[in-house]
Amino acid sequence: MQLNNADRELIDKIEELSGENVFSCYQCGKCSAGCPFTEEMDLLPNQVIRKVQMGDVSVLQSETPWICASCLSCEVDCPKGNNVPAIMEAIREISLRENVDKVELKDLKTRGLPEIALVSNFRKKTS
Repeated sequence: MQLNNADRELIDKIEELSGENVFSCYQCGKCSAGCPFTEEMDLLPNQVIRKVQMGDVSVLQSETPWICASCLSCEVDCPKGNNVPAIMEAIREISLRENVDKVELKDLKTRGLPEIALVSNFRKKTS
């Protein structure tokens, strides 16, 4: 598969921010199988990684990186030891740099998210 410059730019940004090689993921799906929050996600963690591998900028509009609680269960389950939460954080960082805010406080009460996801998100939103 040949990537154009815009696709490669997204991959390079994510790899630089996360310190991970996104192409080391071979899509076994263990990260998604072990994630406790997949019911709330629009894309499974392995689908996010695949979109990144393809340079698909639509991944920046996904809810999944914002729901990720960085609990590290995906990294523990990954046979390659990929740090999926670091990749999710890189995607959030790129979105924030583009002034895309995926969390509306008024919506949080009705979404029924686990407390760890809320606490994790508030920590990410405060500096």
